[in-house]
Amino acid sequence: MARTHGSKAEITGPLIREAARNLFARHGYSAVSMRQIAAEVGVQVGTIYAYTPDKQALLADLLRGHMEDLLAEWQDDPARPALERLNAFLRFHVATSIARPEAVFLSYMELRSLSPENRRQIALLRRRYEQALEAILAAGEAEGVMHVPDLRLTTMALIAMLTGVTNWYREGGRLDQERVVAIYWDLVRGAVGA
Repeated sequence: MARTHGSKAEITGPLIREAARNLFARHGYSAVSMRQIAAEVGVQVGTIYAYTPDKQALLADLLRGHMEDLLAEWQDDPARPALERLNAFLRFHVATSIARPEAVFLSYMELRSLSPENRRQIALLRRRYEQALEAILAAGEAEGVMHVPDLRLTTMALIAMLTGVTNWYREGGRLDQERVVAIYWDLVRGAVGA
């Protein structure tokens, strides 16, 4: 019996999301039409509406998917020392940011393009992710190995710094990923008074 490689729907839906992510990241959400997305995938524009009701829903789906993936993939062990957990978070965040630069870019730059309801939903997911880091910082303070003047502000500053890697990191560039992580680790330890 011949093995199937997935239905047309299983292939077309992800291709539409990938094309939209690439085009939104390259040109901006406002500048991209559904017709451009369809042309990128090689389908009629009407085909896209079988997978998403409109461009706004498509953007919200991309941002939601990115945040849900991060939350599902991040594994924390509260029994470990806080500095180990912080190092693990740093490594995770840098690695996922480098692996998915367009998704990260959209999550920060196109949040403004969401409808208020979609923005609220994505903000809740982002807050859950931020709380994971905030819990590590709070544990570090409780253990006496970190000194954080403001948990929320430090959390936001660290995430912004780590996410910034997507703006300049290039595979094969001057610094490899391990060296970037090592330098960031020194910076993060300094930022939390460790």
